Parts: sequence; C-alpha cells; structure tokens
Amino acid sequence: MKTVLTLFLLLSLVSYTSAQEAKPVRVIVFGAHPDDCDLGAGGLAALYSSMGHKVKFVSLTNGDMGHQEMGGGELANRRLKEAKEAGKRLGIEYDVLDNHDGELLPTLENRMQVIRKIREWQADLVIAPRTNDYHPDHRNTGILVQDAAYLVIVPNILSNVPPLTKNPVFLYFRDRFQRPNPFRPDIAIDITSVIANKVDELDAHVSQFYEWLPWTSQDLQNVPKDLAERKKWLRTAIEKRSSVTPEIRLALDKWYGTDKASSIKLVEVFEICEYGKQPTQEDIRTLFPMLPNL
Repeated sequence: MKTVLTLFLLLSLVSYTSAQEAKPVRVIVFGAHPDDCDLGAGGLAALYSSMGHKVKFVSLTNGDMGHQEMGGGELANRRLKEAKEAGKRLGIEYDVLDNHDGELLPTLENRMQVIRKIREWQADLVIAPRTNDYHPDHRNTGILVQDAAYLVIVPNILSNVPPLTKNPVFLYFRDRFQRPNPFRPDIAIDITSVIANKVDELDAHVSQFYEWLPWTSQDLQNVPKDLAERKKWLRTAIEKRSSVTPEIRLALDKWYGTDKASSIKLVEVFEICEYGKQPTQEDIRTLFPMLPNL
C-alpha cells in the first residue's frame, strides 16, 4: 500500500511540475503608435508565438497624425487595419487605443488604461520604451508604464479589475539615446531565425514603412514600387537596425555562451527596468524560454 501511495505522489508531483513548465509566458508590449511595438519586439513576439506563448501589442494612440497626405479618422482606421493584419501575421493580439497621435499625456485616465491592460492580460512580462526619446508620445508611454509598474498589484487602485498577485518584470526597448543615460543591453535575444517573420509583420504597416517614415527621412523616392522588392528593401533596413554592437555581444555571450553568440547576427535587446520585479538569471531564462540552458 505504501509503495502504491508513494508512486501516486511521485506521479502527481511530475504532473504538477509538467503543468507548471507548460504554462505559457504572458507578454504585453506597449508602444505609442501602431508599429512601435513591432519595431522593438516583433522578432521576440514571433519567437514566443511559435512556442505557444501569449503576446499582446498595445498602441496607446491611434496614429491619426502619422502621414504626409492623410490624417484624422481616415488614417486612424487605416492604421488600425494595418495593426490587426500585423498581429494576424505574427499570431498575436493587437490593441489600438483611441487617443490622438501627438497628444498623449501621462494622465490618470491613461494610467488606468495601462493598468487595466496589464491586469486583464495577466502579464508576466511588460515591455515599453524608455522615457528619454525624441518623440513626446514615446516618452509619455514610458512614463505611463513606469507609473503602472507598482500599482498593478494594489487592490484599491482600479478596484473593478482584480489586481495581479505578483509584479511582472518590466523591460525597455533598445534605443540610441545617450542622455541622461544610454540604453543598457541587459538581455539580448537572437532573432535571426524569425527575421523574415518580423519583416512580414512590419510589411503590414504600409502607411508607415513605405510612405510616412521614408517621407520624413526624405527617402521616399528610393522605396521600390514592386511589392517583393520593397519588402527586400525593408528587410535591409531592419537587419541594419538589428545589428550587434560590442556591448550587445557581451550580453549574447552571457545568455547564449561564447560559441553560439559568435554566430548571432540579428538581435532584439532589452533593458531591465528598476521598477517591478527584479529578475534573477533563472527568472530570465524562464521568461525567455528561447534562451538555451547553459
């Protein structure tokens, strides 16, 4: 009888452990505009999606100002359709909030929107831009997510939505800004295997990558007219944006080991926010199951 009971307990423990290991990681990514999340974490989202984990992108504005020839409701509707198509291509959810582009402020109302999204998604990991950036909407997105980082666990804040029982890990996207402090590449993820997926997803944002952004950089004349050629053109730009610097190489060595890291060419990189849960190396490997076990 004791042998049977012991066997039963062992099998129960194995089943429980397997269930815990099988639990999907839940990731929510905030951007100021439709396409911001995609640029910062499209490759990471593709990796999570392919492994059965859950990702939601949230744009805090509707992007209704980001074009040289159209705007208002017409542009907002177009960008919403582009975002939904991008999400479909990645196999993730994509929400676009109806706040005006160029007017996002760190108000109490917007903070509550962010808290609600994080709680409803039951997020383990939250990613957003840093607060030093060229665009006020980007900066204020960072502030809003920072302001939510503790409050998501406070029951009396937004009491009609159950609080999280544990604080998520909060991360920042990679950026190029140096002041008041440069981006720190804490976690580097190899996206080489999914770069085509990321480009395909970005390709859905036609109004941005083939019209608005080239216009702002006075490069519109160089966008190919042929659909296949312009996608190749976009891939070249994204590969350049995903390149490995000496600082990032150190992070790759840490997470992939020196041998594997030496062959990695394309990355997405994240900085750990001082707010929210402060993860151990074991936590990071659990949250990023695409990293190898060293």
